[in-house]
Amino acid sequence: MNHYKLSELSVGMTESFTVTVTEEMLDAFRGYSGDLNPLHNDEEYARARGYAGRVVFGMLCAGFYSTLAGVYLPGEFCLLHEVETKFKKPVFVGDVLTVTGRVSEVQDAFGRIEIDARILNQDGKTVNRGRIIAGVTER
Repeated sequence: MNHYKLSELSVGMTESFTVTVTEEMLDAFRGYSGDLNPLHNDEEYARARGYAGRVVFGMLCAGFYSTLAGVYLPGEFCLLHEVETKFKKPVFVGDVLTVTGRVSEVQDAFGRIEIDARILNQDGKTVNRGRIIAGVTER
């Protein structure tokens, strides 16, 4: 876990991590969210609609922005204020995702930063774009 304070952050700083999407993640997310849409839960249904398999919940992927901000950029001293996300391409079980954030603005007066975020799959394709606003404390 990183421990960046507001005074240590500057425009252009980046952090990233990778994660492999697993069946267990889908099962857990379904249990927490209650989303029973067959596109996410039924292999045959998803394939019949032209997908390579069950489509991973978009919000499961967007949830990695919480990890990005809360663990990596800025890390310990973060409190999420806002997350905007755009789903670009489907994600499937077994995909290896790289989640990257770049500080695009530091607002000293408000004690917060803006992060441009992106999630790429193992083929280098953007599957999600995001914008994060996070409060950052000095203690």
